[in-house]
Amino acid sequence: MDTHQLASANAHSENDFLKEQFRNILEAKLIHSVYQPIISLKDGTVFGYEALTRGPENSPFHSPMKLFPFAEEEGFLYTLEKLAREMAIKGAFFSRNNEMLFINISAAILQDPHFAPGKTLELLQARGLQPGNIVFEITERSSIEDFTTTKRILDHYRNQGYRIAIDDAGAGYSSLQAIAELQPDFIKIDRSLVHHIHLHKNKEYIVETFVSFADKLNISLIAEGIESQEELQLLTRMGIHYVQGFLLGRPAAEIAVIDPKWVELIVQHRKIRETGGGTLTIGDVISPIQIFDSKALISEVANFFKSNVKAQGAVIVSNGEPVGLMMRERLFQKLAGQYGFSLFWNRSIDQMMDPKPLIVDKDTPIETVSQLATSRDTNLYDFVIITNQGKMAGASSIRAILECITNTRMENAKVASPLTGLPGNIQIQRELTRRLMEKKPFAVLYADLDYFKWFNDRYGFQKGDQLIQFTADVLQHAIVLCGKPLDFVGHIGGDDFIMITSTDEPDRMCKEIIRRFDQSVPLFYEGDDWTYVEDRKGNRIETSGLTISLSLIVCETETPITLEEISQSAATLKKLSKASIGSVYCSTYLGLAELTEAEPGKADMESYLLE
Repeated sequence: MDTHQLASANAHSENDFLKEQFRNILEAKLIHSVYQPIISLKDGTVFGYEALTRGPENSPFHSPMKLFPFAEEEGFLYTLEKLAREMAIKGAFFSRNNEMLFINISAAILQDPHFAPGKTLELLQARGLQPGNIVFEITERSSIEDFTTTKRILDHYRNQGYRIAIDDAGAGYSSLQAIAELQPDFIKIDRSLVHHIHLHKNKEYIVETFVSFADKLNISLIAEGIESQEELQLLTRMGIHYVQGFLLGRPAAEIAVIDPKWVELIVQHRKIRETGGGTLTIGDVISPIQIFDSKALISEVANFFKSNVKAQGAVIVSNGEPVGLMMRERLFQKLAGQYGFSLFWNRSIDQMMDPKPLIVDKDTPIETVSQLATSRDTNLYDFVIITNQGKMAGASSIRAILECITNTRMENAKVASPLTGLPGNIQIQRELTRRLMEKKPFAVLYADLDYFKWFNDRYGFQKGDQLIQFTADVLQHAIVLCGKPLDFVGHIGGDDFIMITSTDEPDRMCKEIIRRFDQSVPLFYEGDDWTYVEDRKGNRIETSGLTISLSLIVCETETPITLEEISQSAATLKKLSKASIGSVYCSTYLGLAELTEAEPGKADMESYLLE
């Protein structure tokens, strides 16, 4: 027997062995299911499980990637899938909850003449489950050629209470036609689109498109293959409904316990999503960029740029930390000079790179990065290098940064106060949520005018609008003088304003507001000598003019604080400050551990009247 014949005989013998093992698996029902949790991105709870089939341990058919293709080759795909559904339902460890069980069904099986609707229901009833617990996940092992027949079969199941999911959207045979024709309840976004989505804007844009049309069609999205915190964070903020992946839970045979830190992250970033997003950071416009070691040859970098015509720059690193930037145009200018190639070609890139690029942490506000970039005496086309805890994370172009800022400002302008131009209620809610999430001390200052209605009735709406604009200017000047660079001034509406500051001296800010207001507000009286005003009930009150009332809530971080607590404290302080004559500020503390046994928000409350 020659070598070719021997190899053929061995292959035939091995194939016979595999067939025997496979038939034994079917006859003895030697497969089992493991269950991977699917997590809600609304509250971090387990929404359901996907049943994943496994063959016997130490068998060539342990992996489903070997098991199902072999079954299809041998003509036993229907038999195997029927057994897999049976084992998935029998092994399910929930029956009373509203958790969903996702069961994979290949598209080809739906059109198999042996496919018998009704068998699954018998299995469920024996297990104590209902059709409402089951989602049939149509996998893309083969394309769907007859949508009419497939839809008719799926509608039969829908009428019984089952739900339908389309698997692997964005990969393989999956198409928009399948989604349009089959009208699934769920779309599972393939891991190829999820992997490193925070580093690839193209992936993000594609998933954003899924989110947009899924919302319009009332379809829930499930992102597969979540393996990093960055992926989870971005997908939560994008509005994806559910996720699954090794980060949150591996396939297992018992109930999943989700790490509380991931639950907290999901809840926090869902709040950002619901309040319109948080303050943009440079990490929101990060993109991947080529890196080279500082000792790489200039010739290596030049060849990279020649082979990648769209690449405009590369970051130079040492021990994983960025130490320089090499822009394409600058490199070729150097090489194009007299003796350029002979002088530089075999030297290391650290001898030509820009050794002082702009390097910022991913959490740096994008407005701050813009100011840093445009104030430098360097080319505006240079990239900004972005790090994560000192290590290389990516880069961004100045153009991307400025476009992001422009788009954000346009969106903010749509919801800003038309009178003062200050951020309105959506941005106020967003900023408060962000501050609470950061868990760093801050202060909230509410301001409103006393007797504004009396002034408006006396001098007219135009004068009243001017007074509101004047008040906005007073607050902004005070926050510039006494606050921090990222402090916030918002216009709630009418004569009500809010300030959010991280200054260590919020009392000083209150005093500065009152000083500026009382000093300049008499200019609005048109020479009148005020001796009284009238409150909203028409009662005469002796006073020399308009005053301002301030409510100061100092938020510490020793105990959790909610938006409701801040609002309630502000309402209490407002009543207290309004009860005093003159420009007043009242203050209180929230979030201090020693206040938890007393009455939160009321301890150490004081009222200050400036003479």
